Amino acid sequence: MLAIAVVVPETALLVPGAAGRAIVLDDVRAAALDAVREVVRAAPDRVVVVAPGPVDRVLDPSGRPSLAAAGVADAALGWQPAGPQSDGPGPGVGASVALLLLAHSGWQGPVTVVEVAPGGRDGTRVGGLRALGVELAAEPGRLALLVAGSLSARHGPAAPLADDERAAPLDAAICDDLAAGDPPALWRLGAIPGSLAADLAVTAWAPLQVLLGAAAGAGPLESAVRRRAAPFGVTYLVALWRALR
Repeated sequence: MLAIAVVVPETALLVPGAAGRAIVLDDVRAAALDAVREVVRAAPDRVVVVAPGPVDRVLDPSGRPSLAAAGVADAALGWQPAGPQSDGPGPGVGASVALLLLAHSGWQGPVTVVEVAPGGRDGTRVGGLRALGVELAAEPGRLALLVAGSLSARHGPAAPLADDERAAPLDAAICDDLAAGDPPALWRLGAIPGSLAADLAVTAWAPLQVLLGAAAGAGPLESAVRRRAAPFGVTYLVALWRALR
């Protein structure tokens, strides 16, 4: 059963040292750490990291986080990855950011890493992603989900992608619904087309579908958006859902 869930950005910039000596995303990082520490204090039986990736896959939990794929050497990071590098495929950047947050927040329990590919334009991805969330929540024990992903990357001239007038309304709606956490809000979050998310480079879309599946049987939720910012033309947010039963 889902006990608690936190949504954090998947950007490498969330990790100290990833931007060199530049000070970036301090407020977002602080909010993310506070939220993940609430996960640790909730003492779930297991944590599942759900992050965007190129394909759907469940990774070896011993995989060592790394931001090398984002061009950041591990030695430069303020939060040093722990453990030996495994022989299998390691977690991607988004999952690695979440794992580093967990470790820095003091979590020492079991972790599973799930990466999910972006939504397709034909709408066929939703059912499988929701089913995955249902399956995760149905396993024994109290589940915590750490969901990594960002909203649109198309906000103004500073954005990495061309500005799109649809970005601001969609991001505002997602933030409002994550803050509300009630059944109508969950329905609206689930109704966002994968094609629109792809157009606006919303990397959180597929991980949020997994979260919605896991939350389907959780009952009433205490919900809040702890932080929202778009300093580089990309909307980053930190949100927390806690099951009330």
